[in-house]
Amino acid sequence: MRVALWYNNKDIRIEEVPTPRPGPNEMLVKVISCGICGSDIVEWYRLPRAPLVLGHEIGAEVVEVGQSVKKFNPADRVFIAPKVPCMQCDYCKKEHYPVCTNIKERLPGGFAEYVLVPNTLIENGAYRLPDTISYDQSTFIEPLACVVRAQRLAGVQQGQTVMVFGCGMSGLLHVKLAKAKNCQVIATDLNVRRLELAAGLGADITLDAAENVANQLTAAKNKKVDVVILCTSAVSAVDQAWQWVDKGGVIVFFAVPGPNKQITIPLNDFWTKEIQILTSYYCGPPDIVDAIEFIESGAIKVDDMITHQLPLKDIGTGFQLVMDGRESIKVIIKPNL
Repeated sequence: MRVALWYNNKDIRIEEVPTPRPGPNEMLVKVISCGICGSDIVEWYRLPRAPLVLGHEIGAEVVEVGQSVKKFNPADRVFIAPKVPCMQCDYCKKEHYPVCTNIKERLPGGFAEYVLVPNTLIENGAYRLPDTISYDQSTFIEPLACVVRAQRLAGVQQGQTVMVFGCGMSGLLHVKLAKAKNCQVIATDLNVRRLELAAGLGADITLDAAENVANQLTAAKNKKVDVVILCTSAVSAVDQAWQWVDKGGVIVFFAVPGPNKQITIPLNDFWTKEIQILTSYYCGPPDIVDAIEFIESGAIKVDDMITHQLPLKDIGTGFQLVMDGRESIKVIIKPNL
């Protein structure tokens, strides 16, 4: 079978490897669709483990199951989480699923024609896709689940004003989810096309990050915002987030600057205003269930975010599209085309 072996963002090699056969407690799936996540292009995060096969937003068809696997059958359509918490440790009991220390198995990268799924993921991380969710739509389940969790942690609720910095795929999902909760949504980005898309997806106010955001926001809205969600690693966005969060408000770092970047928190100012600063990384099983329900019900539509569908041989082009960001939102790789 073919896999895309990632050495860095500009060196991705299509290689032939043996197609695995499932053991008694494993299953083999054929990857139909796999999205390129924004985290896939973050080299400082990925390089320590290179070379590796990336891809964790997977929609797949079951091809073969081991003799002890009873949960799925060949031809079943599935979404598979890249990793699952143990649900038993102190972190999991406190619903801090992403930091579970007992995670031992991860899904092999989805930028491959086939993936061998270990038993732990079969039992606790694999979900049969509803008939109304396509393989391409299923690539949004994991990123939407991460968005669901972030907004849950931030306590986003009806009537609040939510400001989203960065209108890539994750930022736009935040826009969609906040609008589904009947929030007022402000979106900002450097990319005019993405701002137009954010407006079309429901953002009430869009601001060009190349201009003075403070002046634009003052002209559009006098009151500061309840929740700021940072979906960009730009330090300039962080600096602006400090300015626009209201008293008692929340700032969520959904994306973070690189480890060599320094930010200064105005702690004394925040102390008197009861500002919360949260980080949100990955998701948990309840968030995945919610994400599937959002997509299945049509409460969150995702097809309007798909900009590119490429075969595995063109994955290098896909990565360049995501890195450039001007023409792409959701790039999906189709390994078996």
